Order: sequence, then structure tokens, then C-alpha cells
Amino acid sequence: MSTTTTQATTLQGGEWLIKESNAFETFTPEDFNEEQRMVMDMCHQFLQSEIHPIIDRIDKMEPGLMPSLMEKAGEQGLLSTSFPEELGGLGKDFITSTIVNEGLGGGYSFSVAIAAHTGIGTLPILYFGTEEQKKKYIPKLASGEWKGAYGLTEPNSGSDALSAKTTAKLSEDGKHYILNGQKCWITNGGFADVYTVFAKVDGEKFTGFIVERGTEGFSQGPEEHKMGIKGSSTVQLYFQDAKIPVENVLGEIGKGHLIAFNILNIGRLKLDAAALGASKYATNLAVQYANTREQFKLPLSKFGAIRHKLAEMAIRIWVCESALYRAAKAVDTKEHELMEKGVPFSNALLGAAEEYAIECAMLKVFGSEVLDFVVDEGVQIHGGNGFSDEYLISKAYRDSRINRIYEGTNEINRLLTVDMVLKRAMKGKLDLMGPAMAVSKELMSIPDFGSEEEGAFAKEVKAIKNFKKALLMVAGAAVQKLMMQLDKEQEILMNIADMAIAIYHAESALLRTIKLADKVGEAAAGIQIDITRTYLYDAADAINKAGKDALNSFADGDELRMMHIGLKRFTKVEPFNTKDARRRIAAKLIADGGYTI
Repeated sequence: MSTTTTQATTLQGGEWLIKESNAFETFTPEDFNEEQRMVMDMCHQFLQSEIHPIIDRIDKMEPGLMPSLMEKAGEQGLLSTSFPEELGGLGKDFITSTIVNEGLGGGYSFSVAIAAHTGIGTLPILYFGTEEQKKKYIPKLASGEWKGAYGLTEPNSGSDALSAKTTAKLSEDGKHYILNGQKCWITNGGFADVYTVFAKVDGEKFTGFIVERGTEGFSQGPEEHKMGIKGSSTVQLYFQDAKIPVENVLGEIGKGHLIAFNILNIGRLKLDAAALGASKYATNLAVQYANTREQFKLPLSKFGAIRHKLAEMAIRIWVCESALYRAAKAVDTKEHELMEKGVPFSNALLGAAEEYAIECAMLKVFGSEVLDFVVDEGVQIHGGNGFSDEYLISKAYRDSRINRIYEGTNEINRLLTVDMVLKRAMKGKLDLMGPAMAVSKELMSIPDFGSEEEGAFAKEVKAIKNFKKALLMVAGAAVQKLMMQLDKEQEILMNIADMAIAIYHAESALLRTIKLADKVGEAAAGIQIDITRTYLYDAADAINKAGKDALNSFADGDELRMMHIGLKRFTKVEPFNTKDARRRIAAKLIADGGYTI
């Protein structure tokens, strides 16, 4: 049975750091209902029947092919899962829409096109549009009749989106805004019908606009030649005295940043979901190859080095999945809470995603880096064949790389993770001071080596508690020592973020395992227990290393020695035979012919 406390309510954003979660109230993929499982199956079937057989045609950007595939997806309801029924959607919950993103994640360039359409291409209008704008655009975007795109990035802006140079000026007759400027890296830009574009009114007020294809003064450049996701349309957009009707202003003048940043919170979680789906698909390719390719008269899957790789792929995928649906349920719950309080639908999900913006940023980093790891090891398992275009793993490898760049680079998301935690603390939304002071006092005390907690996962629960103490100690010392200079110490901030990301994912995996083991028994949950214990064992070293790197950057003398001792204490875990655990994990993948955990 579990040793977790009985926290009765859903934790708010960032509170996992200072409070315990109840495993039995934590949502996991094992909690999917029958309809949600059917939705996942439908997504997989769509990829198998409509996408995978014509991957080469998609990559060659056969004219009209991608739009037609998106229309087919629309016919099956895959473009409008969580849109309101009155606007042509299916009205499903946030978890179900997240499932769609995962289920279609293994579709290479198609996954990118459909994610851009259903996310940044449509959500700005759905959540910030007027009733007239929603009625005009959303039903056609939901069905796939119209395709959506999003114009934020400019050649010289990069991660600093608010430094955009595109301008908008009201015409003399007051009927149009005249846009001038340029946007780049616009996914779906070559065929979209509707674009959300950002410009500065009078060169100052950052504002969103709805721009339709065919607008006078609006044109696009040729398709970009990219390293990966070759089948997705990526172009530059040009505005030369483009006339945008005043009724196409999206949201309020000067409040475009609210659209850009709030939509990104949702997009980061959904990107994690898509990366998870792609990771599972790439792992299947690797397992199938390892089972059929022989060396020294044995299948590759018989060799320990290959089994280690397959197991590590599965570990990271399972941990990623655990954190994703834990966070997705938190967002879903918050959305419904807000709606019950009278918050309009158009604001509820945005408010919920903003509440969990810290978790969304961490998910994006972890999921994109899991996918990069999986496809890299997948190529390695394929050996020389993995470097050949004849094998799909090479395409997966190239397509993966973009995920660490868009929706905010992983560096930006790491910095945001710490920045948002500190801002929530300063606003009184997150009580970090009390727990941090408690950890400081504990450092000065003699360690208690008395009786251990009891329970099947007592040691793992204690490890998570101590990991959090390590993070509070390092972050608290950094804030106290560096104060207003901390924001300039990006290396330290990223060390702290890495600690936070590892801890959140380790805790998510443990909560899922406790809940599963209670339901089916420890023997039946043996593989999941192996995964969790292996990840926790490795996470301890990673947290220790990141913590030491941070401490060594700003502390010295007795203070540094004391905190090193504390860090060692807080990241100490019991010895564990990860080799045998990985062999058991790999054996399941090999026997099943793919990822089925």
C-alpha cells in the first residue's frame, strides 16, 4: 500500500515542490475511459492507413496532398476534439484532446501540420475572438475546410517575440489597419486560409490580427528547405500595405502578448504529447529492427548493449507519459473549476494553462529531449542502415530536432521554469520561504538515522521528499546570495531548472507506480516498478550534479562545504541493480515487438 499522505485537493501550479500529492488522486493513462482509448486507437489507425503508406509523397510536398489529409482528419473529428459543439467541435475534455496529440504524434510532418492547425492556428481565434469572429472562422477550421497558421516569429526577433518590427497603422477612413513587415518560419503558411498575425499598432502596441489568404498586400515566400519535417509547409509571410479590416483585430489593441504567451502554455503541453507519441513509434521501429537484424548469428535484441538502449528508451517514455497526463488532468480540473465559478469557456482553459505554466514548460523540455534521445538511440541500433533514407528511423531522427526549438527553445523554457516559480513566490501564490527555511535548519542538525517509514514504496517516497529539499536548498541559497543578479546567471538558473524537471518527472512516475501496484499488485506491476526505481536511481545523480554545479558557482568556504554535505544527504539513495532491471524492461519490449508498457 501507499505511504503517501492524503492530500485531498488538486495542487496549484508549482505546489508539487512544497506539498505531497496523493497517488490515488493522481490521474494516469491507466485511468483513460473506454472512449478515450477508442480515440487513441482511431488516431493510430489514421496514421497507419492514411499517413505511413505515403510518407515519401508527403515529404516531396506533392501539391494539395497535406491539405487533403487534414480534411480527412477533419472528417473523423480529429481537428476539433475539444472545440465547443455549437462551433462544429466535439466538445470533449482537455485530456481527450491531449490524447489526440499523442496519438497522431508518430505521423512525421503530418503531425506538425495538424498540431499547428489545431493549436496556434485555431486557438487564438477560439479563445480571444469575438462571437462574430468565432462563428465565421471556427466551424470551417474545425472541419478542415479552412486551414490555420500563426505569424509571430520575425527574422530578427527569435525568442524575443515582443521585439517584432511588423507595424499596423489605422487607415484614414478608419476601416482598415495597414500592415507592413515580415514573418518567418510559418508552419502551414504555404496553404493556410486563415492566419493569426502579430504587429505593433503605431509601432508600439503589440496586437493580434486575423488575416485571410488573398488579402491585398499580403504574400508569401517560397517553401523553406529544412533539415527535417520536410513535408510540412514552412514559408515567410510578407505584408506590404496589407489592408486588414478593423473587425479582424483579435483581442484588444496592445494586448497581443496575452494571446501569444497564453497559447504557448497550451502548445508546450501538447508538444510534449506529440513528442511522446513520436517516441513510442520510433521505439517500435527500433525494437522491430533489433528483433529481425542478426549479427554473429544472433538477433541484435539478444545483446546486452542493445537491451540497455531499448530499456532506457522505454524508461524515459513511461516517465514522460506519467508526468504529461498528471499535468493534463490538473489543467482539465482547473478549467472545470473556473467554469463552475462562472468564468467563460473562452477564458477557462487559458486560465488553467496559465496556472500550470511552470509544469507546461518542464513538460516541453523533457518530452522533446526524450524524443531526441529515443531517435538517436534508434539510429544507433540500426547501425549503418540508420543513416540511410530507406529506413524510417533516419526520418524520425531529422524530424525530432525541431522540437527543442519551437514553442520556446528549451533554454528559454528552463529559464522560464525558475522565473515563474520565483514570481509566484513573490506574489504570495507559492509559499517557498517556509519550506526553504526548514531545509536550512535541517542542514544545521545532526541527521536522524532512526526508524524508517514503512510501506512498499517508503524508500522511494522518502527519496522524492529529499530531492525536493535539495532543490529548495540550492534555489534558496542562490536567491539569498545573488538576489537581483540571479536573472543574469543563466547557467545557475538552468541547473536549478534541471533539478526541478527531474524531480517532477520522478515524482509523477512514482505516483503512477504506487497507484498501479495498489490496483493490480506488485508482481503484475513489476516492469513499472523497475522503470520507476531505475529512473529514481539515475535522477539522484543528475540532481546531485546539477546542484553541485549551481552551488560551486556562487558559494565558497564553509558555506559551500556545508551545502555539499546537505546535497549529498538529500540525493542519497539505496543501491539498486539497474542492469537487471533494464534487462527485464527490455525483455518485455522484445517479447511484445514494440512499446506496450
